[in-house]
Amino acid sequence: MTLIKSISGIRGTIGGNVGDNLTPVDAVKFAAAYGFWIKQQTNKEEYRVVVGRDARISGEMIQQLVMNTLVGLGIHVIDVGLSTTPTVEMAVPMEHADGGIILTASHNPKEWNALKLLDHKGEFLNGKEGAKILEIAEGNDIAFAEVDDLGRISVNDAYIDLHIEEILDLDLVDAEAIKKAKLKVVVDGVNSSGGIAIPRILEELGVEVVKLYCEPTGEFPHNPEPLKEHLGDICELVVKENADLGVVVDPDVDRLAFIDEKGNMFGEEYTLVAVADYVLGKKGGNTVSNLSSSRALRDITEKHGGSYQASAVGEVNVVQLMKDTDAIIGGEGNGGIIFPELHYGRDSLVGVALFLTYLAEREIKVSELRATYPAYFMSKNKLQLTPELDVDNILEKMAEKYASEEVSTIDGVKIDFPENWVHLRKSNTEPIIRIYTEAKSQEEATQLADKIIAEIKEIAGL
Repeated sequence: MTLIKSISGIRGTIGGNVGDNLTPVDAVKFAAAYGFWIKQQTNKEEYRVVVGRDARISGEMIQQLVMNTLVGLGIHVIDVGLSTTPTVEMAVPMEHADGGIILTASHNPKEWNALKLLDHKGEFLNGKEGAKILEIAEGNDIAFAEVDDLGRISVNDAYIDLHIEEILDLDLVDAEAIKKAKLKVVVDGVNSSGGIAIPRILEELGVEVVKLYCEPTGEFPHNPEPLKEHLGDICELVVKENADLGVVVDPDVDRLAFIDEKGNMFGEEYTLVAVADYVLGKKGGNTVSNLSSSRALRDITEKHGGSYQASAVGEVNVVQLMKDTDAIIGGEGNGGIIFPELHYGRDSLVGVALFLTYLAEREIKVSELRATYPAYFMSKNKLQLTPELDVDNILEKMAEKYASEEVSTIDGVKIDFPENWVHLRKSNTEPIIRIYTEAKSQEEATQLADKIIAEIKEIAGL
């Protein structure tokens, strides 16, 4: 059982002891700290916060605790209920709210839940803001409202529909072209809110939908992280149904993966690549992904005459660099699409709409589209270290060893070789180094990882 407090929020397992797990007491404590922080940002008569959740079994309980804590602080709550992370992100500015809380542990198993915190723009808090909330939570200075000043809760369940309307209004989404393509799509909603939102936008786009695990019960039918080893059922169903593709999302709908018509993974890393290819072809510009994402995005961006930049890992870092470089599309290699024309947040709904528009426009099968992109293969490893080892020193020595190559140290050590790369990052919560490599074959990616691991062990004296 675990409770992890970080600048991006608080997450943990349900049940157990206060301070060790995400118990009701911990949920109230951190909701209070966030609400108190919201009130410190501006001096006004009325404060408003949007609260939504995925379909986790613990979601309704945690949501009631969080909302009523905010009410106790004199904050008015807009309850959007069962929703998606990108929908809540969009609801915050649409409601002119002061912030938002999403109750989801993303791709973690059902025993987990979390409070993800948003600012008034509907974007994740930066490191400084997150650290301030953690500081407030550890103190005893939170002042609650008197009886005549309590907040209230209003319910608004229209935001998934409003979110979809905003997507359909985008210039680069061609609903008519998608309707004419007469596509058949299988959706795996992992029994969470994606099972509501993704079929709804597909139906608005005139797509025939086959639903798989789309009942929002919170009983995940498989590991909810949308990786190949967890998706055998949808891969089989796409072929059986003679569908054009499969769409898979995680429980809070910010990660998107596709299955081609043959029942093969399109590749999570290539979700962003394909959508960026379409967007860049329509309006040239720059792109951003994180240091652990595929080089294929850089290749596609340069093909279209744009500039690619890599940020530190973490959505807030990707978003900041996108703003700094005026990127028109960006995201993360785990299937996260950020399209600023809509909002600055990973959004599977807009990813689906843009991808299907591109597919319909090119009149091409999903497998044929995948074959047009450079083939890269990744190897993801971690090396367990003893707690007394100085991980920073090990990373520094690796950077020195490869100083003649293109080296970035903004987030661990990323070494770009002409034909491949390696990214070394230390975990914030355990004594391990994560080793991600990418090359033009799986064998090369694995060999590079083995070589780097051996060198780290030599430096560490293991």
